[in-house]
Amino acid sequence: MTLIHSTSELLAFIERAQNDTFITIDTEFIRETTYWPQLCLIQVGTKDEAVAIDPLSQELNLEPFLDFLYNPKILKVFHAARQDLEIFYNLREAVPSPLFDSQVAAMVCGYGESASYESLVETLAKAKLDKSQRFTDWSRRPLSSRQIEYALGDVTYLRTVYEKLQKRLDETHRGSWVQDEMKVLSSPDTYKVDPEKQWERIRYRTAKPRMLAILKLLAAWREIEAQKRNVPRGRILKDETLLEIAAIAPKDKDSLGRMRGLNPAIANSRLGEDIISVVKSALALPLDQCPQMKATLPSPPGMNSALEMLKMLLRIKADEHNVAAKLLATSSDLETFVRSLGKEAPFLEGWRYTVFGEDAQKILEGQTGIVFKKNKIKLIPAP
Repeated sequence: MTLIHSTSELLAFIERAQNDTFITIDTEFIRETTYWPQLCLIQVGTKDEAVAIDPLSQELNLEPFLDFLYNPKILKVFHAARQDLEIFYNLREAVPSPLFDSQVAAMVCGYGESASYESLVETLAKAKLDKSQRFTDWSRRPLSSRQIEYALGDVTYLRTVYEKLQKRLDETHRGSWVQDEMKVLSSPDTYKVDPEKQWERIRYRTAKPRMLAILKLLAAWREIEAQKRNVPRGRILKDETLLEIAAIAPKDKDSLGRMRGLNPAIANSRLGEDIISVVKSALALPLDQCPQMKATLPSPPGMNSALEMLKMLLRIKADEHNVAAKLLATSSDLETFVRSLGKEAPFLEGWRYTVFGEDAQKILEGQTGIVFKKNKIKLIPAP
């Protein structure tokens, strides 16, 4: 059990590991009280050892490890990599590659919709994980031997999980499927935060263009403010408060201070001044520059029936190919497909088209039917 907390120890580890073809990676972090995740521990597994690197140590310079991590000759194996990769993207504004995500690979190999690391370790590595430290505070020092042992388990067994999944992918010739999925994880756009688009994640029922303009500018301002202060965006203003401000459009401190969802003290603070300034900027926008609610297209005739047929097809194809249905198509994908009359959907390209998309188009066009024959559901040419 090794905890690296000095640059010299880190360099010695990198020297030992630099010729490995792949390494397993995991991180421990906290972000409950911050906007940016605080990296607290990095676990790395090689063919010979597993180590935990302490990025909070004053004696450690993390840059040599980042250079090692971004070596394109070494495959980086994660499980459910999205949040780990976000941390490394924030450190270098780039995503380490090449990548392998064992959760995605497990979905391709038929281990369920969102296979947990714990279940894969039990199934593939024939081991049982101790998850008693799952909710520990990783920012506190010193770390106990039990914490370190727990953390190393997340990369020790991942080597076996990766090797067995890769063998299965080679046998089924599905390695390219996983590679296609890694394109999203490898894209910097996956981790970039655009303040101008943050208003779109806020749920609103009905809104006029002017109200949407206020909401858009307020959400962008809040995002930037949260980043500057490094606090969760809800600590600046909650979504409900943004909606209330957008609806009322307060133009002065008195109007702002009378709002129910806002602490009256904020109206007389710099925060209050910023809010009023943002509202005034939104009110000054020409109407044609204000956001418009997305028009809801009318449902095509027989949409519900078409969706039911496609969902049945999705289950058939998922079972036939032993792949997670969610990886082939989501309910939203199917709805987009039907509304566009079979012209738009993520499954209309790549391996998904071969497995599902081509037959989905035939179902929608009436070229293929579904029957129950000899105790099995089958596809047949339409009469």
